Amino acid sequence: MIIPQFLKPGNKFAIISPSGTVLPERVDGAVRAIEKWGFVPVVGEHCKGEYLAYGVITHSASPEHRLNDLQWALNDPQVRAILCSRGGYGAVHLLEHIDLDQLVRDPKWLIGFSDISALHAAWHRAGVVSIHSPMAKHLTLYDSDNETNRINYNILTGKGLPTYNEPPHPYNRNGIATATITGGNLAVIMSLLATPYNIIKPGNILFLEDVAEQVYQVQRLFYHLKLAGILPRLAGLVVGQFTKHRGDDTSAMYDMIHDMVAPYDYPVAFNFPIGHVERNVPIVEGATATFEVSDTNVKLAMNY
Repeated sequence: MIIPQFLKPGNKFAIISPSGTVLPERVDGAVRAIEKWGFVPVVGEHCKGEYLAYGVITHSASPEHRLNDLQWALNDPQVRAILCSRGGYGAVHLLEHIDLDQLVRDPKWLIGFSDISALHAAWHRAGVVSIHSPMAKHLTLYDSDNETNRINYNILTGKGLPTYNEPPHPYNRNGIATATITGGNLAVIMSLLATPYNIIKPGNILFLEDVAEQVYQVQRLFYHLKLAGILPRLAGLVVGQFTKHRGDDTSAMYDMIHDMVAPYDYPVAFNFPIGHVERNVPIVEGATATFEVSDTNVKLAMNY
């Protein structure tokens, strides 16, 4: 995997909205946070826009304009990182049109999660690592000493990748694995299965999160992975946060996932802090991770 060059003070840091519309004040907050880091924020032309598709779907702009903003950031040699302002829906519109050759020629950091999982898949196809992490809202609400913001700064500036130590969960399965780590929003990345942008691969450590998907809907996706022969052949599974489903009862979702992976022997950790929650820790997509689950601890360490 290609590692983009690390950021230095004065580097440009682009903010774009490749999916849904964003509150302008959150872009403004992200601008202030990036300036505090010592970088120069540059905002895409259509970042703060609003575009209604089919009368019901709200995007920041038309697919063409959102693509133009992304390609502008990729083409500018002074831009070293790209922050997606928020998720929502719409990144999939851009995939087949992104100039991945340009990304390979001049790799840039991509930061985002949720619907931005589709763009992480494009970066992965190009062989470039990226950062699955909170976006403009988090930068606006929390200062630079916040755990997630501090970790992102360290990744971007080459100060090292994170190691997480999390408490055990009753459904965890002990074990240790070292493999490439990939994943993201389950519904988004499942929609890319059997395409050139598939990021769910046998032999990888897979991390998952989702929001507003019901237990039966998630189970259907797990059955898809099982029947496709992928679920049995993972190196490990990191189960993040599944929020805002019916009753918001996490135990029911975890019960189902626990049953789905019971036949296999790789390490599994539940309740990892990844997802649509306040503590959403950064994961470097495409990094090599060592994942160790024991009775007392869940350790996830990343390196290049």
